[in-house]
Amino acid sequence: MRAGGILKLAALVSVFFLAVFLAFQLLEINMDFSLANVFGSMPVEEGPTRLHRYKCGLSKPCPEGHFSFKMASGAASVVGPKICLEDNILMSGVKNNVGRGINIALVNGKTGDLIKTDYFDMWAGDVNTLITFLKTIEEGTIVMMATFDDSASKLNDESKKMIGELGSSSISTLGFRDNWIFVGGKGIKTKSPFEQHIKNNADTNKYEGWPEVLEMEGCIPQRQE
Repeated sequence: MRAGGILKLAALVSVFFLAVFLAFQLLEINMDFSLANVFGSMPVEEGPTRLHRYKCGLSKPCPEGHFSFKMASGAASVVGPKICLEDNILMSGVKNNVGRGINIALVNGKTGDLIKTDYFDMWAGDVNTLITFLKTIEEGTIVMMATFDDSASKLNDESKKMIGELGSSSISTLGFRDNWIFVGGKGIKTKSPFEQHIKNNADTNKYEGWPEVLEMEGCIPQRQE
């Protein structure tokens, strides 16, 4: 083979390899652009928005100088009431400190500290034990009450009067198996805004023989004196 032919062959081979190299380079660039376009157009999935949780699961925070609370009456004769204050469960079935009748939690009006809890059977119990308990409540104490099953059959005028003096407006009409929740205080000068009452009515009861569960939340002013 002549020298000129060899040079031509070498040149052709060089051109071929150069063409192949450039082709691969262009292909890589196009792939990069394509991938960039694909991923660039994909929406970025953001994590779920975290909802802020307020004390006792309230829908909004309480202002300074107030105690957050949430409570529920019992459900029929099956599920006991629940009382929460400042994110602390004071009474519930899980804590095993609730029972048939009127469930009561006493709280220090200045500090929000729990003083004591108890429940009083107003179907088969003695109303005098409730009256004795009510007499021990000290001035400035926050009183939280919730019913479970029957809470009225054994109530008398004296016990109703004492609970009325704590700020209740509905205690005088509380009847057999009514549901009732209430927050008042010893020494309160007006009727409490924190009270709900639903009558036991066969036509409107949610459960057979019992009305629906009552729930209430709010902000209790801290005692300043």
